[in-house]
Amino acid sequence: MDLLETAAIFAAGIAAGGINTIVGSGSLITFPTMVALGFPPVVANVSNNIGLVPGSVTGAYGYRAELKGQRERLLRLGTASLTGALAGAALLLGLPDRAFRFIVPALIVIALVLVVVQPRVQKWVLERREHHRPHGGPWLWAGVLAAGVYGGYFGAAQGIVLIALLGIALDDDLQRINAAKNVLSAVVNGSAAVLFIGMQIFAGTRIDWLAVLLIAVGSTIGGLLGAKVGRRIPPLALRGVIVVVGLVALVTMLT
Repeated sequence: MDLLETAAIFAAGIAAGGINTIVGSGSLITFPTMVALGFPPVVANVSNNIGLVPGSVTGAYGYRAELKGQRERLLRLGTASLTGALAGAALLLGLPDRAFRFIVPALIVIALVLVVVQPRVQKWVLERREHHRPHGGPWLWAGVLAAGVYGGYFGAAQGIVLIALLGIALDDDLQRINAAKNVLSAVVNGSAAVLFIGMQIFAGTRIDWLAVLLIAVGSTIGGLLGAKVGRRIPPLALRGVIVVVGLVALVTMLT
């Protein structure tokens, strides 16, 4: 990579780290940037996933105040994210790139609809819920598992899907839900990254480590900046940001 390409990937990493912390879909910045620079899609996807792990961790750390009291919830849902991420990463390494080409736009559309109607649906669910479930019950666990599969395979808009699922299933503040989303996203990215690195060691899976380093440093900076900005956004404005980024993700996937 020349200096301009290096700067482009680093800048994309900063932007992706910030967007992932606030909403999700940061991969729709880094992945297309790498592909445009000539990286093979699978190499770009794998390298991008590994590079975004530090940004996911710093983003979650930035929301540590909102994470208080969510330990048991995150341990329960984290098992779904871990399982799904490993399954999705295995699919990425074993199936052709076109496998999710028609599924991903549909997932984004569903997620956006859920985000928009979330307040009304949540109210409807709470009014008819016989017993309060602080962890969302088995349906939320299954949904987080599915989001983990998607995140392990590609990851773009994973945060939007998680916010939609958590927002509907949990009776909690949107900022606390966003904090939980950051932790679960970090679990997905980290688990998939471990599998990808293991596959490089034992099976020769291609990883561009310079790109990983650039995205890792950039996303770490972006994650910290995103946490500072995201925690100050009112719920209505945050929901608006989620919808806008989701629409951009949808257009990107369809073009």
